[in-house]
Amino acid sequence: MGETIAFITGAGRGIGREIAKTLAKKAVKVVVTDIDQSAAEETVSLLETEAIAVRCDVTSLNDVSRATNEAMKAFGQIDILINNAGWDKIEPFLESEPHTWEKVIAINLLGQIHTCKTVLPQMIEQGHGGKVINLASDSARVGSSGEAVYSAAKGGVVSFTKTLAREMARHKINVNCIAPGPSNTPLLQEISTYNEGIVKALEKAIPFRRLAEAEDIANAVAFLASKEADYITGQTLSVNGGLTMA
Repeated sequence: MGETIAFITGAGRGIGREIAKTLAKKAVKVVVTDIDQSAAEETVSLLETEAIAVRCDVTSLNDVSRATNEAMKAFGQIDILINNAGWDKIEPFLESEPHTWEKVIAINLLGQIHTCKTVLPQMIEQGHGGKVINLASDSARVGSSGEAVYSAAKGGVVSFTKTLAREMARHKINVNCIAPGPSNTPLLQEISTYNEGIVKALEKAIPFRRLAEAEDIANAVAFLASKEADYITGQTLSVNGGLTMA
């Protein structure tokens, strides 16, 4: 196989943008998708590789299908799928409302189901295997106060990944999870505006005494997307500075 094409969701900023930059440095061509078209285009402008920006609302199966078709028209194949798009709102469960639950589940769980439903058939038809890396969270493994439904959604991602890994193995498609711990991202910065002290508390709890940077997560994703990880599937890799160890 010559060129390698990656389809990344939520790549308009934060971890998704850093994943795109990291893969681009490894000569991977990138489909940068985001619900914010201008943010996706900004990411493309930063990449040292051939890339396109595609608007994609992962909560809509039809929109994901359209975005997948655009990627296929541009590059003719998708070899790596990275499900990075995510969203959260930190608040006690009993103070949360159904519209928040629905948004959290739609983006964090259904979004990954939608992309796998549309991209995996393309990978199978291509016949040379592929890599799927789903972004979960350590909250899926140990829970996280104020993130009940988010933790549930990410727990679903972990289970979904394991099952897909079993079903896709005969097609030589690896399916794995990255579970970030607390990370220095725009989303956390937004959360900290209404939850003062959260960053300092997290830093104190992490053995390395710092939040994960986007490149920490991106480097782990790049490893699972690489040939060196060809015999790894169905796994969840925590990237958390030692906050949880399991």
